[in-house]
This record gives sequence, C-alpha cells and structure tokens, in this order.
Amino acid sequence: MNIETILTEAVIKAVKNIYNQDIATHLIQIQKTRKEFSGDLTIVVFPFLKTSKKSPEQTANDIGLFLKEFVKEISGFNVVKGFLNIEISEIYWMDFLNSILSTPNFGISTPDPSAKPVLVEYSSPNTNKPLHLGHVRNNLLGYSISKIIEANGQYVRKVNLVNDRGIHICKSMFAWSTWGHGETPETLLEKIKNKKNQGDHLVGKYYVIFDVENQKFNNDLIDKISVELKKILINISEKPLFDLQSQYPFWLALIKAEDNEDYNINKEEKVKENSNTWFEILKEKIKDVIEQIKNPEHIFILKNVIQIIESELKNSPLYLANKMLRKWETHDPETIKLWKMMNSWVYAGFEETYKKLGVSFDRTYYESETYLLGKTIVQEGLQKGVFTKEKDGSVWIDLTNDGLDKKLLLRSDGTSVYMTQDLGTAHQRYMEYAADKMIYVVGNEQDYHFKVLSLILQKSGYEWAKGLIHLSYGMVELPEGKMKSREGTVVDADDLIEEMIQTARDMSAELGKLENIPEEEKENIFRMIGLGALKYFILKVDPKKNMLFDPKESIDFNGNTGSFIQYTYARIRSVIRKAKDLNIEIDPKINCIPKLNKKEIELIKYIHEFPIVIKEAAESYSPALLANYSYELVKEYNQFYHDFSILKEENPTNRNFRLLLSDKISEVLRNAMNLLGIEMPERM
Repeated sequence: MNIETILTEAVIKAVKNIYNQDIATHLIQIQKTRKEFSGDLTIVVFPFLKTSKKSPEQTANDIGLFLKEFVKEISGFNVVKGFLNIEISEIYWMDFLNSILSTPNFGISTPDPSAKPVLVEYSSPNTNKPLHLGHVRNNLLGYSISKIIEANGQYVRKVNLVNDRGIHICKSMFAWSTWGHGETPETLLEKIKNKKNQGDHLVGKYYVIFDVENQKFNNDLIDKISVELKKILINISEKPLFDLQSQYPFWLALIKAEDNEDYNINKEEKVKENSNTWFEILKEKIKDVIEQIKNPEHIFILKNVIQIIESELKNSPLYLANKMLRKWETHDPETIKLWKMMNSWVYAGFEETYKKLGVSFDRTYYESETYLLGKTIVQEGLQKGVFTKEKDGSVWIDLTNDGLDKKLLLRSDGTSVYMTQDLGTAHQRYMEYAADKMIYVVGNEQDYHFKVLSLILQKSGYEWAKGLIHLSYGMVELPEGKMKSREGTVVDADDLIEEMIQTARDMSAELGKLENIPEEEKENIFRMIGLGALKYFILKVDPKKNMLFDPKESIDFNGNTGSFIQYTYARIRSVIRKAKDLNIEIDPKINCIPKLNKKEIELIKYIHEFPIVIKEAAESYSPALLANYSYELVKEYNQFYHDFSILKEENPTNRNFRLLLSDKISEVLRNAMNLLGIEMPERM
C-alpha cells in the first residue's frame, strides 16, 4: 500500500474519531509539499471545515495529532493555514525502497490488450514535401504520449494519417510533369553522390518550384491588369470607380497572399473555396462596378480586364493543378499513375526518417481511402437535414448557433475538403477499434478545425465523437523566425538529425572519453547522444507552448539537457561495472538498515514519485513533466555523488545500500527517458 492510500484511509478514520462524521474519499486532497515548507506530503483541510466547524488551523492540528499518534509512517507534521504538512518517517522510505528493489520496471503499468484502446494520431504528413522540424516535434510528442499513456496502464494504438490527396499534392505533381524533365530519386542520388533516399526531398523540391512559377504567373497577370486599370483609376469621379480605386491595392495584395481554403477577406465575407485564385475575387468585384457605372469607355476597359483574367487563368499553374485534382477524383489512369509513382518516392523517404527518429505506428491510414467514406457521411447528413446544399451545389453545415461558423463540406464541383476526409477517417477508426478516446496530435493552428470536427460528428448522431481530443501544441520557430514550406525555408528533419549526430561526434572527440571504444559502438553512442539531445530539447517544453529551437543549446553535458541526463546514467552504470570489477558483492536486499543522510532520503522520495509523474503526464498529455522530473532527479543524484563516497565507502552496509540505490535510480532514469523515446548509452 502506497503512502497516499495509507494517508487517505487514516484521514477518514481521523474525521470519524474526532468529529464523529463520515467523509467522502474524493474530498481528501493530497499533494506534494511545496519546497518552501517543511514536509513531504500536504493534506488540504478546507473540504473538512463543514464537518469540523472549526478554523482551518484548528482542523489541521486536530487531524495532524491523530495521524501522528496512530500512523506509524508519520514522523511529524506542521500546519500552514489550511494545509497540513506531513513528514514521512525514515523507516517508511527504507521499507518502500526495499519493496521495489526486486520489482523490474517500477512505476510502469502493463496495459490490458482486451480493453478498449486509446488511439493516438501523430505525424500526419503531406506527400508533397519531406518531414521538417515541425514534423519532428509532432512525431516526438505523439510517440512519447503513446508510450506514457501505455505506461499508465491503458491500451494504446499508434496511428498515422497520410495526407496523400488534394490540391497540394497536385501542385507537386503538376510541377514535376511540367518542369521535371523525368528527374527521379535515382538520378538525383547519382547527381549528388548521396546514398540517402531522396524521394521525399525531390517531391518537396517541385512543391517549391510550383509556388515560384505560380507567383511568376500571378505577377505577370497583375502587370497586365494594372496596365488596363491605370487607364481609368486616375482622377475619376464616379463613386463605384472611386471605391474600386481605394480598394485596388488591397485586392492586388490579396492576390499575392498564400492560397488557403479557409482564408477570410474579412469577418463578414467568406471566400468561396472553389475559386481558383484571388483573381476570381477581383473579377467579381469589377463585375459589380460595371453594373453601377455609365461611361462606355470605362465599361469597355473593365470588361477587357475580366476577359484578360478569364483567358489567362486557364493557363495558370494553380488552375491546371486544380484541373489535375478533378482528373484524380475521376480516377483518370494517367493522373493516378503519376500520383502513385510520386507518392511511392515520398513513402520511401518517410520510412527512413521515421527509422532515424525511432518512431513507429500500429496502423497507417490514407486520405485517398477515407475521403470517400467522408462523402458518404455528408450525403447521409444531407438526407437527415444536418447539412444544407447551396444553389451552386456546395454542401455546408451552419454552426453559428454553437458559436462557430459555417463550414464547407463539399465544393460545388463535388470535390472534398480536409474536413470531409477527417469525418471519414474518424468513423473508420471507430468502426475498427471502438476506441474510448481518439487523440489528435496536431498544431494549435488547427484548434478550430477539431472543434468543428467533433461537433459535426456529434450532430450527425455519433456519440463517440465526444471522445475526440485535440492535443494542441505550439509551433517550433528558429532564431531567424518561422519556417515556410512553400518558400523552401524549413529545417529538413534528415539534415537536422545528421547535424545533431555530428555535433555529438565533435563534442565527444573534444572530451576524448571514447578513444578506446570500437568504432561501431562509438557511432551508436554518437547517434544516441545526438538524437537524445534533439528529443529532450523538444519534449522538455510544455506542448502547449511555442518553442524556439537552437541546436547549439540542445547538446550540453551540463544543464537541463538530454546529454546531461544520459551522462549521469552512464556514470551510474560505470559505478556498477567498477563494483563488479572490484569483486564487490552486492546484496540484492537491504538487510542491515543504514543511517540515511538527507540526500539519500531525497533520492528515495524521487523514486517514490515516479509512478505519480507518469500518471500526471498521461492525464495532461505532457512529456515535459517526465523530462523535467528526470532532470531534477539527476541533479539530486549528482549532488549526492559529489558529497558521498560509494565504492570507497568503508562501511559495507552503507556501500551496499548506495549501490542498490544508484542502480535503482539508473533503472528509473532509463524507463523515464524510454517514455520520451530516448535511448541511454551505458558509457559516454
């Protein structure tokens, strides 16, 4: 029985004996005592005041005296206002440590595979670019959260959703077919003399090329439109033209904006998602002006602008990419063949990156397979009256009464949007797993999307949608600012991993502590240190917060870094190895109780706290709790290591105890870091 359970039962007895009243278990709040106060655990007594009819201080003192007298595990107490701070006896800590010495993987619960699973979706890449630093945070968070929830005793299935369809995919496809000249991953490998798979990088290259070429087209068209409009937007007197002139720079600025299906011009006017480009918006605005003016010359010029837009847009990269999307959705054989070929290049690249990161999945879904199910759900919703069809054929749901917005589900041409396939994916997963929870590890820019997704499913009659959880995390930024995929200004995941490993290699060479280790083992250690630094630096930050990533800060053998924790672990393992080399026999049980010093007691308390931290990390979906717990533990251990001898301790009882304590701490560290996906080297 752990100390929290002992205290809970004892408080119930105390209230019954002192005040002759029963008290509900849920009213008993036990928490770790704050560092500025004396004690180990704190009981909040405010919920007991209705029963005691006394002040918080008197109530706390009454209960404290009872516990001190009747609970042998308690050595003392103090009262701070309505808080009863309990001091746990040294005997309890020693008994606790003795009880777990032979328990492998202390703190890690074994899940029941027959229970309803928790699904954790992470990664969710697009097949139009390689994985970058933003994906790294996503993958590390998702994988770690999966392991933490599982360690808390819940059955977990890790799933990935590959965004392998849509306009962004067609952009890369169109660019490659137009400007690629048959370039393949094999020809690229030969060109750069690199053995790494480059398929995802190759496709990403053409995604950037598309944006460059599309922007060139836009700029050329803007120039043509400007030549015409400048003929009339000077010293005009007609109000409609005056309004157009005042808005003219605004419209041209919009044309250059990033195309985004959910972009709003303003709070009132929703951009039609089936518009090919922002030129369509300008065209509609000009049509409105034509209806309001009388000057034939001006009307002629404006109609000419419309004609320019309509004729030119048919040759725009974005128009042609949308045309390719429509061909894909009608299963055009050549388009499907190109799509499969380029996606296969990307998947091979993804697999290499996942392997390097050490993440994996139990099931992978593809949007190309789930969007049709989403369309079915939309059609069923239309029949039930949940959704409405507009005159242009597009399908929407009105969520304004729920404090949200109107949401498009099918475009007027019948093509689906992101929400459509997410509806289908969620439904398919529930049919396969009947999961209690579906956790989506997705950046905070999608907060609104997941509120809408859950609500649409609930309105469609799916009660299980209440179990959809968006693990919203902050963005990763660099010292020089935000990353942009379409501009090619992202930090490539593969390059980052190689950079981290090389940094570990360079730093280890400076320290010179691995000189006598075989080369293959050294390279494995460099890999563990480099990846450990990367993973820890990202996971130690609360997921909800934005973070600034600086590779130079992440690898340091001092401070709150993965390398520091790995180094401490390797130090402990070195002590255990040396004990064996010196033929020091380690008794697996503490038979003779040593006199504990303050540091040793503190270390036992940290071990005791490990299962609690796992539980809190699982409930809050925050690997940062485990990361920072590990850092505090190694800080405490290093102070102990500095102040007290282990192998040179002359008293055999004390030496045996310290070896056992150190060994258990190394196990806790290994398990804690494993839940973060971080490997621990036995030597550094």
